[in-house]
Amino acid sequence: MNDFLTLRTLKPSAIQELVDVAKELKANPINDVLKGKVIGLLFMNPSLRTLASFQAGIGQMGGTSVVIQPGTGTWTLETRDGVIMDGTEVEHIREAIPVLASYCDILGIRSFANQTNLAEDLADGLMHKFADLSPKPLINMESASDHPCQALADWLTLDELNVPTNGNFVLSWAWHPKPLPYAVPRAALSMAALRGMNITIHCPETHKLPEELYQEAQKLGANSLRYSHNPTEALENAQVLYCKSWVSPQNYGNPDAEAESRKDLREWCVREDWFKTADHDAKFMHCLPVRRNVKVADEILDGPRSVVIQQAENRLHAQKAILQSLIK
Repeated sequence: MNDFLTLRTLKPSAIQELVDVAKELKANPINDVLKGKVIGLLFMNPSLRTLASFQAGIGQMGGTSVVIQPGTGTWTLETRDGVIMDGTEVEHIREAIPVLASYCDILGIRSFANQTNLAEDLADGLMHKFADLSPKPLINMESASDHPCQALADWLTLDELNVPTNGNFVLSWAWHPKPLPYAVPRAALSMAALRGMNITIHCPETHKLPEELYQEAQKLGANSLRYSHNPTEALENAQVLYCKSWVSPQNYGNPDAEAESRKDLREWCVREDWFKTADHDAKFMHCLPVRRNVKVADEILDGPRSVVIQQAENRLHAQKAILQSLIK
């Protein structure tokens, strides 16, 4: 593995090998695998778990991390090609990325969707451009339409919960005041499909995922895949409900139209009564951060169903497995 950009290009057996390494690192967290190595972390967007977990993991493995946040102590970066740079951006990624890579043994980059062009964001072109510009291994720390570090940690969490690979997985939309992109929904859907799970996408009629992502999950190996617009039906025999919000494809790049389409959907907040047909021990998952009593009620987050802290901790161990697999 030369880069870690997505789970979708890996075989399920290779992903399981990474997860098994993560389990070993969780049991024995301190080593010197990264002794004398420098890991560069470029954050073009905010972070809490990704930043802290990568730095903690690098430290536990004996390495050094260099954190770059453009515009906060470093130059702002231009990502577009062929642009006349007479605006606010000072340095182009065509120089910045090779320079950073020359200082580091592995480079991680976080860069969110622009949310103007759906096709461009689904293609994840900017992250692939970063990979092309970097002569060192690159880790996708969340991109326009993927979050593979989160997905790997989620696979680890499902293993720890003894959720079978052919278990029942619900990916549920929830209301949010902002139109959010597809990085986490796509990553979670891909992860569940690669495990061979029975997947239900629970969402309003207006907020189905882009058809490309639905077809992609089918090709990746979902045991079954369907839509449902009612929690009683969607969660029947469910073992996991994974919550996330996303913008409707037809309103991508049009926040006013999106706000109008979701103005009457505030009741799409995960509550205990959603689980009345679910498995008795069904769990609630979310990548965090989460808006309490907007996307999910306190009774869920503070109750026995929630495994969001376990998921967040597993980011540390999953990312250490990724680093170990990439180090030369």
